[in-house]
Amino acid sequence: MDKKLEVKNLQISFRTQGGIVKAVRNISFDLYKGETLAIVGESGSGKSVTSKAIMGILAGNSIVEGGEILYDGQDLLKISEEDYHKIRGDKIAMIFQDPMSSLNPIMRVGQQLTEAMILKAKTGKKNAKNAFNGLLKLLGEKINAYDTQYGENNAATVEANIKEFDSFCIESTKIEELFNDAYGQATQLEVDAENLVLLLKKNVKVDLVNELKSILKLLTESIHPYVIADSVDVQNYITKLTELTSVKYLENSAEIIELVSSVDKLAEEALKQEKPNFFTLGYYKLKNPEVNLDSINVSEMNKMTRDYLDENFMLDFIKMAEKGVKYSHEESMRIKKETLPLIDEVLAYFENGEINEKKSKEIVKPLVQKVDSAIDRLIIKKNSTEYVFHSAIEGSIREYFNGVKRNPIEEKIYLKNQAKYQKLIDSGKSPDWVLKPQIVVDLDLKLENICKVLKHLKDSYLKDIETESVFSINEKVIDVIDYLKEQASKLVVKMTKQIAKAKAIKLMEEVGIPEPKIRFNQYPFEFSGGMRQRIVIAIALSANPDILICDEPTTALDVTIQAQILELINQIKKDRNLSVIFITHNLGVVANMADRIGVMYAGKIVEYGTSEDVFYEPAHPYTWALLSSMPDLETSERLESIPGTPPNMIYPPKGDAFAARNKYALDIDFELEPPMFEITDTHFAATWLLHPNAPKVEMPKIIQERINRMKKGRE
Repeated sequence: MDKKLEVKNLQISFRTQGGIVKAVRNISFDLYKGETLAIVGESGSGKSVTSKAIMGILAGNSIVEGGEILYDGQDLLKISEEDYHKIRGDKIAMIFQDPMSSLNPIMRVGQQLTEAMILKAKTGKKNAKNAFNGLLKLLGEKINAYDTQYGENNAATVEANIKEFDSFCIESTKIEELFNDAYGQATQLEVDAENLVLLLKKNVKVDLVNELKSILKLLTESIHPYVIADSVDVQNYITKLTELTSVKYLENSAEIIELVSSVDKLAEEALKQEKPNFFTLGYYKLKNPEVNLDSINVSEMNKMTRDYLDENFMLDFIKMAEKGVKYSHEESMRIKKETLPLIDEVLAYFENGEINEKKSKEIVKPLVQKVDSAIDRLIIKKNSTEYVFHSAIEGSIREYFNGVKRNPIEEKIYLKNQAKYQKLIDSGKSPDWVLKPQIVVDLDLKLENICKVLKHLKDSYLKDIETESVFSINEKVIDVIDYLKEQASKLVVKMTKQIAKAKAIKLMEEVGIPEPKIRFNQYPFEFSGGMRQRIVIAIALSANPDILICDEPTTALDVTIQAQILELINQIKKDRNLSVIFITHNLGVVANMADRIGVMYAGKIVEYGTSEDVFYEPAHPYTWALLSSMPDLETSERLESIPGTPPNMIYPPKGDAFAARNKYALDIDFELEPPMFEITDTHFAATWLLHPNAPKVEMPKIIQERINRMKKGRE
């Protein structure tokens, strides 16, 4: 499966007046394309902190003490706010518990939807241009390096082929741009025509002449061989509309409704048509500018232009590109093998523990340079560990030595305040201020983080070396070409206000808002809570993200609306092949939508597995507690509440954090924190009850009965 996000050993704390709160403690999980990962736990367990860390919106008093959040070759904990702006809302979107926190109460919902689309489209075009030019240039350089290595002199041919590829991509984008212009007008035409028909059928008073003029303009500008082809019927519509708009005033009539309905149907059918393959068509047009293909069926044309491109250019170009990809891969592997001993040397230095700042920077510098030069930049699916190594290792070292410098200062301040506080008490006075605990950096943890970064790099290199024999040159070349095609296509994406409005209305329809054309101009207060949440979902989807984070999106809604929103999110995930992280305190909410579940308690994931693992074979007492407190219409026994309250994470408990609330706790739970035991390949739980020497403990009867009913209900 394609991995979209990796969270590794994440540790987050917060500075408070009472001390440092350990909110997230060394958690790890992966998110795959098209799956829903649910993170479940009580309030304060660290769920929302984790999601906000992924989005880069942690509070100002947060401290990221360690770990990585890897997306598209980048550690999101290390990148700049400028780089984050390219990801947040665009690639990774988020839905919050209270929809009003995401909506501007004095701006119409339609404007809030279109504004996001227009801004993101502008940024996307600039990024696509840089990505296309940079990768094509690099490919040419690697091909020439290969030829130089093997004594071939094909620089002129390589340059000519690279230029030709660039030229026909430019031609392709010109053709696609003309298509997009017409397609955008047809999109708006369908929306406006449908809206006008709706108003006319309801006998709503409208300026009919101006409305028809707008329809006429959109229809005329939608004419394109592959959108609304010019025909006798189309010209008849244009003639009738022109005649109608030549008078000063028009009355609503069945004839007008029928005409506009026909235009609406025309636009609707046009938008469903198969699109040309602009990439292959661009090459054909570049070589045969005089040939008119308008009369050819789109499917036939796509096949013909694809065959023409392959025979005359692409197959030879792929062979040439394979040399560049081969050279880049072999050079990368050579440097990785050379770098392994250096990684061991640097790791040994830090594991020794006796380190100083100057030596640490000196010993890491050549390793950073080697790792940077070992990156195979022609691989489209980036190895996150390599790309983030530079920032990860330098950031970890900086955090360690900042702690070395800061800890004595903090201790001095604390001792001074402690003496002052004690003096007041000794003199019989009651201090009117609170003695704050020391805010010190855990140097052992910081040193461990440095070593983890190095070990991750070594493991990554060893894996690459181990799988070197299955590396497919041809597959990687196709990845490069597909990526170049994708970026070229983005260069001509247009997002005018009209197109954005049409897309916004489509989004409102997708998320189940009735009469979206009318409600487009309403304010958030005119919507119910459930409808506001649908608007927020539409805004989140407007940039077509890879990952959707849902942070308690149904908590503020009544039960009926909750079910509707859950079903909507589930359907959107399937339709768009989205990856979803669903945060909730209610395990029952995710029963029918989660592929995998992570159960969190006191900042740690205590159980992790597939939905079936967690619901049908729960292993951690905390998961049992969540299941037993979950409402069930068929349960005759009284639901069990979880005794006590979560621990104060300023002072994390020794051993298992759940021990004090766990009636199945063993003596060892109060002394040692349990490791994550592997139950199956997909199921893990951190409880000493899974230790081979632990006493046999059966899960509560109420849960076993519930599981039996759930299993029976599936049969």
